Amino acid sequence: MLEKVKLGEKIAYGLGDAASCMFWKLFTMYLLFFYTDIIGLPAAAIGTMLLVTCLWNTFLDPFIGVICDRTNSRWGKFRPYILWMTIPFGICAVLTFTSPAFGITGKLIYAYISYTLMMTVYSFINVPYASLLGVMSSNPQTRTVLSIFRMTFAFGGSFLVLLLIEPLVAYFNIIGSTETKINLIFGWQMAAVVFAVIAVVMFFATFLCTRERVEPVNDVRNNFRDDLKDLGHNKPWWILFFAGILALIFNSMRDGSAVYYFKYYVRNTEAFRFSFMDASVSLTTLYFILGQAANIIGILFVIPLSRSIGKKMTYLTAMASASVFSVLFYFLDRSNIMGIMLLQFTISFCAGIIFPLLWSMYADIADYSEIKTGRRATGLIFSSSSMSQKFGWTIGGALTGWLFSYFGFHANAIQTEMAQNGIRMMMSFLPAAGTILSVVVIAFYPLND
Repeated sequence: MLEKVKLGEKIAYGLGDAASCMFWKLFTMYLLFFYTDIIGLPAAAIGTMLLVTCLWNTFLDPFIGVICDRTNSRWGKFRPYILWMTIPFGICAVLTFTSPAFGITGKLIYAYISYTLMMTVYSFINVPYASLLGVMSSNPQTRTVLSIFRMTFAFGGSFLVLLLIEPLVAYFNIIGSTETKINLIFGWQMAAVVFAVIAVVMFFATFLCTRERVEPVNDVRNNFRDDLKDLGHNKPWWILFFAGILALIFNSMRDGSAVYYFKYYVRNTEAFRFSFMDASVSLTTLYFILGQAANIIGILFVIPLSRSIGKKMTYLTAMASASVFSVLFYFLDRSNIMGIMLLQFTISFCAGIIFPLLWSMYADIADYSEIKTGRRATGLIFSSSSMSQKFGWTIGGALTGWLFSYFGFHANAIQTEMAQNGIRMMMSFLPAAGTILSVVVIAFYPLND
């Protein structure tokens, strides 16, 4: 008889992704901006850095998955890594938003080192966290519910960080500045400290309040080569892997360009002000938090849609819709704030449907692999989800940096017409190419419930 996963455990599981996504959103939406407009590094150099540091780390994920599959402890296979990596995660997150008083070369080297460490720790906590979904329950519908809790809290954590980041940075900028010098880096660093403390508490809650229940049918100690061979012959895994990469390229390019879109095209204006902190929330922040709210609403439609038309058709419909709305985004004038916000809502609503499905479908693929091979490799299967996420974000982030350079972008300056048009393209046509290709790939996905 299947043990019921209670509400408290579902919430605790969701808190883990809330912790991760606070910094994931900071990385995807603000890290490139932090490096170019706050530190002063070239956009093309940062694009290359994102590619180099993340690619090797991406290939680390499957090895972490295999290590987790072979871990046996009183806490299970996956939960120990959440415990061990929580404090290093918080420390590395703060270091990423720190920049020593070096020259351009020294700052770039520091960025390489700090971001590589951050992504390494991110893998060591998030591959086990993602894999945990596959062993908390063997019931496909329970897994979908857990996935929805995960994504709801993920978007909730993102909502929190996007709402508070600009007011916190402004507040700490005032504290860290003198009469003659504004310390912009201090504001970002201290804001990262606040979110790091919150993330550490959330990860500890995930470790303490979740349980691993699903045991392998055949506890066979197959070697790593056999695991990779099984994975290589797993057609649904390959399809979902590439579909996930393309979906993340779409997401990361739009997220990474949005700050620039408002600052250099819309001419970022204040939306409302926190009088008690002497800080304001900009249209950029309003745009981001509206997107997170739409993500959460989209999640609510995952279960009824997937039960009605299946996971595959739900994914296809949401991705195709996101493609159409993204193309329409290009034709909005900078003065059409209502249209910008409306399309942001609809695109984000579609994305909110897509990402819970991906996690749930990876759990199905783990079952499919065990049926076909007689061996369970949950960690390896789920590490591929983290791998595709990083691949997509890496490629999307690198392309964003390189395209800024190609279109002639210069930080903290009035942009040329070509640069402004390029920014608009990176919010519309270019990410839409990723969603269209993702639709084509997922059309070949063979599994159903």
